[in-house]
Amino acid sequence: MKLLRRTPTAGQRHPSPLLRLVPGLLLLLLISRPAAASASTVVTHLPGFDGPLPFHLETGYVGVEEETGAELFYYLVESERSPGADPVLLWLTGGPRCSGFSAFAFEVGPVKFVLAPYDGGLPQLVYNPLSWTKMASIIFLDSPVSSGFSYARDPKGCDDVGDYSSSLQVQRFLNKGYLVGNPMTDPKFDRNFQVQAAHGFGIISDQIYEAAMRNCKGDYINHVNQMCAEVLQTVKSLISEILDAHILYKKCVFSAPKPTNDATARKNLLEESIELNEAPGRPAIDCLTYGYYLSYFWMNNNMTRDALGVKQGTVGEWVRCKRELPYKFDMPSSIPYHLNLTMRGYRALVYSGDHDLQVPQLSTQAWIRSLNFSIVSDWRAWHLDGQAAGFTMGYANNLTFATVKSSWS
Repeated sequence: MKLLRRTPTAGQRHPSPLLRLVPGLLLLLLISRPAAASASTVVTHLPGFDGPLPFHLETGYVGVEEETGAELFYYLVESERSPGADPVLLWLTGGPRCSGFSAFAFEVGPVKFVLAPYDGGLPQLVYNPLSWTKMASIIFLDSPVSSGFSYARDPKGCDDVGDYSSSLQVQRFLNKGYLVGNPMTDPKFDRNFQVQAAHGFGIISDQIYEAAMRNCKGDYINHVNQMCAEVLQTVKSLISEILDAHILYKKCVFSAPKPTNDATARKNLLEESIELNEAPGRPAIDCLTYGYYLSYFWMNNNMTRDALGVKQGTVGEWVRCKRELPYKFDMPSSIPYHLNLTMRGYRALVYSGDHDLQVPQLSTQAWIRSLNFSIVSDWRAWHLDGQAAGFTMGYANNLTFATVKSSWS
């Protein structure tokens, strides 16, 4: 078993259901495909992709709650190397309520959108040669229920969702192990190291940092006095000038819903699409998030849904993240769960993108230290193609921490 994970999708940073992970995602090490699939489709062609798919794709549903009729939708891509021998990963996208399609098309999956100006037609897809499916089979899961194409016959199944309930749904789907990256674990760690990280990144000055330390006395969450509140407001204002999920990236519109003024797009898509209510904000084409904009039109096209085997009438308008739906953050800290799993013998890899200010690697290192595990492997570089790709340290109980250089984890 392995423990590992990756951060959230751009523009979202909320605890993921299973381990309060960030807009990121949770990866579980598995040994087989979903066994309880209630409906599955082998997909050989996708609208907008030229020719047959050069990888094996299966989509389907797995029932996870009999009372509400909740079913989770998944995309299974078999390893392109040796599917019988390679590991199988379950990928959960954070948010919460964000579709696993984000990872499938924007992060580690086998396709990506052609970033061309949208003209009202069907967005085009191409093969991603850097997909993780080159060496592992991956199940991209729409979790919790009501994310992506996951649904419940009883509307209550979509409303009464939180950290614990969604974790149980995933456990019923398949639960063998996990991997985490830039995980949200506990506010006293996640948020309390943003000031130090902002100073290290050069976003706040020495004087502001010293004022924060002097007036806040190490507590940057609870404003202990008025001077602390004022300096933290200054810090917040300066951080707002950059993209905190990756400080080197351009700050762009993420997917703020607003009515589209693109009459051509509505007209051209009308016959082939479900009713479109609110297109996401249109970012500049050189933004990482432009693909999110294209995915809205691609996923709401009936040809796409037919190809993916989506059940008619289960989901209306598809949006990448359904933030308007209720979600209970009822797991205040996931640190006890990390401690429990590692003490039970699970191998764990926790990794952090080193330019992430939402969940800085400083905070991740701090909660790992709080486990009080002894160090078994000193801090050192790890390499890719002869170059340092990050730094790593090993702890007792088979726990490893690593940074990933300049990564949107």
